[in-house]
Amino acid sequence: MASLQEYKCPCCGGAISFDSTLQKMKCPYCDTEFDVASFQAYDESLDQQQPDNMQWQTDTQSQLSEEETQGLRSYVCDSCGGEIVCDENTAATSCPFCGNPVVMMGQLAGTLRPDYVIPFKLDKEAAKRALSEHYKGKRLLPKVFKDQNHIEEIKGIYIPYWLFDADADADIRYRATKIRSWSTADYDYTETSFYAVSRSGSIGFERVPVDGDSKIPNDLTESLEPYDYSEATDFRTAYLAGYFADKYDVDAGQSVSRANERIKRSTEQAFASTVTGYSTVSAESSSIRLRDGKEKYALLPAWILCTKWNGKNYLFAMNGQTGKMVGDLPVDKGAYAKWLFGLTALIGAVVFAGSYLLWML
Repeated sequence: MASLQEYKCPCCGGAISFDSTLQKMKCPYCDTEFDVASFQAYDESLDQQQPDNMQWQTDTQSQLSEEETQGLRSYVCDSCGGEIVCDENTAATSCPFCGNPVVMMGQLAGTLRPDYVIPFKLDKEAAKRALSEHYKGKRLLPKVFKDQNHIEEIKGIYIPYWLFDADADADIRYRATKIRSWSTADYDYTETSFYAVSRSGSIGFERVPVDGDSKIPNDLTESLEPYDYSEATDFRTAYLAGYFADKYDVDAGQSVSRANERIKRSTEQAFASTVTGYSTVSAESSSIRLRDGKEKYALLPAWILCTKWNGKNYLFAMNGQTGKMVGDLPVDKGAYAKWLFGLTALIGAVVFAGSYLLWML
């Protein structure tokens, strides 16, 4: 079984975790508070500690097939002795028997150790309130959804991210037009002038985020952005106590293509914003070259809420730093039909009014 780490209160010996409201470690038993930095020496001593290796090949173990054990890891809780079984990417969780928070040290060592972490600033209750606020103002949301929709699971999780820095040199050519119209007593005239517009320059990017967890949909994690990276701090495992965390299963090399897409799109948008004063503008060619690229590994906070209504599961997420809530909601088909009918009738009325005015002229 692999080794894990629990943070114990020096005063009473109870399991402690990171309190997002206090931004400190807090013991839920004696209410003693500790600065995260005070656990640095404790972390270093535990990193050097050698775990027991006393494995027995029992009959039960020999009966498990390779397929059944593939991707699973087993840990022993230091508090109650219970066995914690989780997948190979889990870096922090809680014991299913005593509930104490634990951190899997082997998942955060060496090249797997994050460079940065943004600690949680909002707690579970804030996530519940944000979900209720998310329901408000949604005219097409079924009225019974808010009352009958039940939260099946809510957990705070540190999502692994790759943060890319790079400078981009770009040469982009545009096709632009200027259109001038005028009328005389007999004719209406339109003059279209065509222009070739070029832009060249450099633009720098810092901390372009790409999530490294294949289990969480990319559109969900990107919707949680932006994070305030000025609040990122050097990684310490104490920040993970009381939360879930995964190590990356999509490495930096596999994430480069998505980072390149985001950099390319942002570069083209930035350069296009400088082409002004024309009636129309369209890009004809684009050449973007990256240099001085590097990446850092970070853990960013999010609350994941799983709900269920009418036999269907709905997934929501809240940025654990800023409180931004995202997620799909069901649509009341009856309300949607009424809205669509009303919109169609409004468009028809506008068209009729316009036609009538033209006829009167």
